[in-house]
Amino acid sequence: MKDYDETTAFLGHWGRFQQIVFFLLCVSTIPNGYGVFSIVFVADIPSHHCMIPEINLTEDWHNAIIPLEVVNGKWERSRCSRYRLDVVRNLSAQGYIPGRDVNLTDLAQERCVDGWTYSRDIYQSTIVSEFDLVCSEQWKQPFTTTLYFLGVLVGSFFAGQVSDRYGRKPVFFATMAVQTIFTFVQIFSPSWEVFSILLFFSGLGQIANYFAGFVLGTEILSGNVRVLFSSLGVCLCFTIGYMMLPLFAYFIRDWKSLVLTISLPGLLYIPFWWFIPESPRWLLSQGRVQEAEVIVRNAAKMNKVKPPPVIFEDDSNDRKDTIYENEKHYTVFDLISTSNIRNTTLILCLVWFTQTTGYNGLSLNTTRLGANPYISCFISAAVEVPAYISSWLTLRYFPRRLSNICTMTLGAVCLYFIQLVPESLPEVSIALEMLGKFNFAFSTAMIYVYTAELYPTVLRNTAAGICSSVSRVGSCIAPFVLQLSTYIKYLPYLTLGTLAVVSSFAVLFLPESFGRPLPETIQEMHKRDR
Repeated sequence: MKDYDETTAFLGHWGRFQQIVFFLLCVSTIPNGYGVFSIVFVADIPSHHCMIPEINLTEDWHNAIIPLEVVNGKWERSRCSRYRLDVVRNLSAQGYIPGRDVNLTDLAQERCVDGWTYSRDIYQSTIVSEFDLVCSEQWKQPFTTTLYFLGVLVGSFFAGQVSDRYGRKPVFFATMAVQTIFTFVQIFSPSWEVFSILLFFSGLGQIANYFAGFVLGTEILSGNVRVLFSSLGVCLCFTIGYMMLPLFAYFIRDWKSLVLTISLPGLLYIPFWWFIPESPRWLLSQGRVQEAEVIVRNAAKMNKVKPPPVIFEDDSNDRKDTIYENEKHYTVFDLISTSNIRNTTLILCLVWFTQTTGYNGLSLNTTRLGANPYISCFISAAVEVPAYISSWLTLRYFPRRLSNICTMTLGAVCLYFIQLVPESLPEVSIALEMLGKFNFAFSTAMIYVYTAELYPTVLRNTAAGICSSVSRVGSCIAPFVLQLSTYIKYLPYLTLGTLAVVSSFAVLFLPESFGRPLPETIQEMHKRDR
């Protein structure tokens, strides 16, 4: 069978058919943008202290009943203890004044047996205040985020294989429904355990939906439009969703209302089913030639061009290869079946892991940008806009291999230089950190395209899913990488920078895909020169 891009060249690159597919698939990533980072606000920890029951205490004792502790060099009210209530009540009744008649350091303390009082200066409520995820239960707060990324990891692992097996379109819409439904029902969670389970499946649907749509677009679109879609379209719409999140969270301070707000837009995508077709490439890889031809003919009608009498011609030799490809159901094990595919897969897994660890690590560290979480979140999102625009221009005019090497190396250099900045110039450190995130986001957008271009149709979604699964391990450990600063202040930056340098060197051993058609079979992948 002839090359798909060559066979369908009569459609053009930017007709009405391509415009509809391009727009709808890009718009579908907006909920992913605000959904994946909503946990930042939903699970944030408000300022809190032990609840003080309404008992007869003097104003002095009411103000002094919470002990003071040194936190990061500053005195703050204790979050997890108070002076024993019965003792304080007796001292107050006897007219003693704290600090003058009574040495507070000698008083016995107790845990927050009556619960906690949470500040509402920033949030009306979060799951932390809802389920009291503080003090002895505080481990549940970061573990909630970990569970979400575990769902993303599982979704990355299985969604690619399911999509390669049953088709891009069914998986795309099924996982969109999973993401919407499991996000919506979170507001009815009676406990943290139930919320966490629902959040896990929400993460699973989110990443599966994103990848199915991404692969669907890269297989339907062609030429520079495919590059525009995969490097700028989906990434920029994802960032738009990311930038919308702090706006939603600023005006909606209650976590249940926020979750409801970000889940309901999923219903707007139901009509997309009648406008987004199945991937003709995937149909051809499954031997479903007539179905693929119907889609292409409909596309020709929409673009007002005349198709040839027979679009997809099979000759005997190619037909044998096609039948062999169709009879075999490919799995993750085919990604390591030969040395060529195995080396490519291992290198890409390393690169994806590095880029995701760096991207998420620097994103989680954006509290250094200011005390206002809404502004910090917006800046963290906004820096990705020029990164994705740059990635689109780079993918259009420059080789993939050299581009990835340069961006990761520059990101590493920025992180290495942070330790050289004097503490009196924190703005310079922040600028270098954001420049580092710029390069990690830059290279991440390009690696999506690079990966899709290296693998054949029968393995493309599986490969993207496996690489994403490995990268999500980086998402899970990124918070722990940041904790390395407790041992050596700049160790997180040195770790992320070193990973980037090692990955840059590994990319040298990948084949170049710039300006070449997408491989349809494993045999075509083997023919590529390094």
